[in-house]
Formats: sequence, structure tokens, C-alpha cells
Amino acid sequence: MCLAVPGRVMDIEERDGTRMATVDFGGVVKEVCLEYLPDLQVGEYAIVHVGFALQRLDEESARKTLDLFAELGLLQEEFGDPWELAAEAGGMSPTGGAEAPQEVQQ
Repeated sequence: MCLAVPGRVMDIEERDGTRMATVDFGGVVKEVCLEYLPDLQVGEYAIVHVGFALQRLDEESARKTLDLFAELGLLQEEFGDPWELAAEAGGMSPTGGAEAPQEVQQ
């Protein structure tokens, strides 16, 4: 699933003619394109989808959404290590070995 996730702009720079930002998504930091929001400033929040800031968002709404996503485990699903997630889905530990079967308590 791909989510549109709110994040806080930490810094902005121009790279090869494209306005880019470092954005914090509740502890996960990613590079984001700001071309759709050319007036977005450091410290502001935006909703980001597939690496593009799409809409400005107030801080309270952004924090509530991030808290809800974290509670539901959606931030890990969206930003988690893809190799780790694939290993877990395949019944493997992230280190490559098969996980020990879980003991069922009755």
C-alpha cells in the first residue's frame, strides 16, 4: 500500500534545477521533491506521496496523522526496510535464516 504521509520540512536546496527537501516523517527522514509546492518553507508540513510534496498541512493535523499511522503500524509498512519486510513475509529472519517456530500456548 502507498500512503500520502505528512512530514516536516527540515531543509531545502536546489539540485539540478529541482527544488528538493529533506523531510522528517516522525523519525524517518527522506528526500522529497517540492516542485508542486514551490513556496513551501523549512519548518512547514506537507502531505507527501511517492516522493512528491502535494499539499501544505498544519502542524496539529500532521502530528495527529503521524501518531495514528504509527499506532496502526503504517509508518513501518510504508518506510520499513524492504528487505526486512520481504524476509518477514517469507517466514525468514532479517539475518537470512529461517525463524524458529513460535510455541503455541494452550
